[in-house]
Amino acid sequence: MEAGADVTGGTGPVAGARQGTAGLIAIGSGLACFLLTAFLGPSVFEPALSGDRAHPPYSLTVHPSPFLVVALVVAGVIAGTAGLGLCLDAVRRGWRCRPVPLVAAGLLVAALFAFMPPIGSSDHLNYAAYGRMVVTGHDPYATRAVDVPGDPVIGAPEEWRRTPSVYGPITTGGQALASWLGDGSVRLTVFVLSILNTLAFALTALILYRTSRTGERRLRTALLWTCNPLVLLHLVAGAHNDVLAIAPMVAAVALFAARPRASGWRALATGAVVGAATAVKLPAALVGGGPAWALLRRARTDRGALLRLAGLFGGAAAVAAIAFALGGPNSLDQVNQSSNMVSLATPWRLVDRALGVGGQRDLIKLCSVALAVVLTVLLARALPREPGAAASGRGALTGGPAGEDEAGESRRIAAALVLAWLFAAPYELPWYDGFAWAMLALLPWSRIDWPLLAHTGVLSLAYLPARAPHRIGMPDSLSWLFTVVRPWVIPLALTAVLGALIAICLRRRDRVPATGRSPRASAGSPG
Repeated sequence: MEAGADVTGGTGPVAGARQGTAGLIAIGSGLACFLLTAFLGPSVFEPALSGDRAHPPYSLTVHPSPFLVVALVVAGVIAGTAGLGLCLDAVRRGWRCRPVPLVAAGLLVAALFAFMPPIGSSDHLNYAAYGRMVVTGHDPYATRAVDVPGDPVIGAPEEWRRTPSVYGPITTGGQALASWLGDGSVRLTVFVLSILNTLAFALTALILYRTSRTGERRLRTALLWTCNPLVLLHLVAGAHNDVLAIAPMVAAVALFAARPRASGWRALATGAVVGAATAVKLPAALVGGGPAWALLRRARTDRGALLRLAGLFGGAAAVAAIAFALGGPNSLDQVNQSSNMVSLATPWRLVDRALGVGGQRDLIKLCSVALAVVLTVLLARALPREPGAAASGRGALTGGPAGEDEAGESRRIAAALVLAWLFAAPYELPWYDGFAWAMLALLPWSRIDWPLLAHTGVLSLAYLPARAPHRIGMPDSLSWLFTVVRPWVIPLALTAVLGALIAICLRRRDRVPATGRSPRASAGSPG
C-alpha cells in the first residue's frame, strides 16, 4: 500500500490509509451479506428454480425468514455504499492500493454469484421465458407468457406475464442460446443466463483495466466497477441483462478513444459497436453521442471529421437495422408503451400522483426530456477533463475551444449523456445505474462520483425485494417497505440527490483530478 501526499489538510496519509482499509472491509462485509442471501436458497429475495438440483445454480434450501434476508440485503447495501464512500474519500486524501488484488477479488465474487441463484427480482425468469419462446417457434415480441400454457419455462415468470419482450434482438438471441443449452430446464437456462452476464461483467472489467494508463486509474476502475458492491449486487447477483449492453458501450468508447484522433475505420467500427449495444438495450445508444459530439466539434476546422461522423452513424445504423430486422417486425412494438411508464421510486412518481396517476404522462415525458437536456449541459461542464488538457474558460457545449482531444471529449460527453438520462428518466431501476458506473470509470476522479453513489444506494433500498409482495408471501409487518419506503421516502430522497447533483455541477468544474495530484505523480502509482 502506498500513501500519497495529504492534499486536504486533514489528519494525513496514515488516516487516509486506515480509512481506505476500513472501506475495503465494509465492501467485503456488504458482499458477504449478498452472497449469504443467495446461498441460503429460495426466499422472498430468491425465486425458487424448478429442475434437477444436481445442476447449477446451487444453494441451500433452508427457506430463510423474510426478516432475515431483508436485513441481510439492507445491511449489505448500507455497508457496501459506506465502504465505497470511504474508499473514494480515502483516495482523495492520498490513499492508494494495488488494483490487481481488487480486480481479482471482484471477479471471484462474480464467479461465485454465477453459480448461485439470482436474487433481488424475478426478471431472470422472464428472460428464460422469452428465450424459450424463440426455441419453440414463438415470437417473443408478440407472445405473452399466458399465451403458452403448459410450458414449464415460459410459465415460470411471476410478473410481466402479459407483456411481450421489451429487449433488443441481440439480448433475445442470448436468451435463446441459454434456452437451447438449458434444454427445457428453468434451472439450467437461468444458469446459462448468469454465465453470459458474468462474462459480460468480466469483459467490461478487462476493457476498463486495460484502457487505464496508470495504477491510480486502474484503482478507480476496480472500485467503481469490478469491486463495486452495488454493481455486483444488481448486475451479477441479480442477473440483470443490462450488463450485456454495458460491455459494448464501454468497448465503443474505448475503441474510439484509443488514439487522440480516430481514423475513418475506427469511427466506423465504433459506430458498429454502438449499434450492437443499441440492439441489446435501446438506451445504450446514448453512448454514441460522445464520439458524435467530438467529431461534430472537430468538423468546424477539419472537413475529414464529417466523413468520420458519417462513418460513425453509418456503422451504428447498419448494425442496429440488421439486428432489428432479424428480430422481426414486432421487435420495437413495446418501445412506445415502455416510454409511458413511471417507476414507483423515482421523483416523477410524486409528480404523477400530484397530477393524477397516469393522467399526464405526456407532460411528464416532456419535462423529463427538458431536465435531461439541462443536466447534460451541466454535466458536460462539470465532469473532469483528462489531466494535462488545456483549461478553457468556455464549456464543452458552448462552442468555445475545449483544449481537449477527441478521445477525452468523447468519454466525457458520453458519461454526461448517460448520467443525465439516469437522473432524469421517469422509469429508473437500481440496476440501470450500472451504465453510469461504467462510464464514470473511464474518467478521472471527480465530485460527480458522490451523487451517483447516493443515487444507487438510495434506489437499492427501494426494492426490498423487486418482487410483488402478494406473490411472495411478504409478511404484513413488512408492508411498509412497499407502501411507505418505496413510493414516498425514496422519491423524496432521490429528489434531494438530484438537487445535490445540480448544485455540484453549478459550483465549478473539476479542472484537475480530485486527488489533487499531478499527472506525473499519478503515473507513479503502483500497477
